[in-house]
Amino acid sequence: MVRLMAAAATAALLAGCSTMESMYGSVVHPAPAKTYEGALVGANDMTLYTFDRDPAGAGRSVCNGPCAANWPPLYANGGTARGDWTVIRRDDGRTQWAYKGKPLYYWVKDQKPGDRTGDGFNGAWRVARP
Repeated sequence: MVRLMAAAATAALLAGCSTMESMYGSVVHPAPAKTYEGALVGANDMTLYTFDRDPAGAGRSVCNGPCAANWPPLYANGGTARGDWTVIRRDDGRTQWAYKGKPLYYWVKDQKPGDRTGDGFNGAWRVARP
């Protein structure tokens, strides 16, 4: 009985941890993003952003820790780079999609597809455009 309760508690904890990741692209998709109304959007149709402080083409992100909690990365999860799309390795070891050398992120305050509330945030965040 104790083992059954421990297994149930573990499953509940893991399910709670995966909710945010599944919303922000932990599922592998054939294309990392698509275009919607002039902006790049993830497979969940949510707007993608770039961060001005990420050096283009550097193969890394400077948005980690608390920054990444507010700006979840577009994780690559085994994706293959092609054309303007590259894959970078983050400080935590996970991989993230970049477009034209700029890592891509979601904004947690966007509530529905088409929202672009992060555009211009702190003068450093921009809607990603094709």
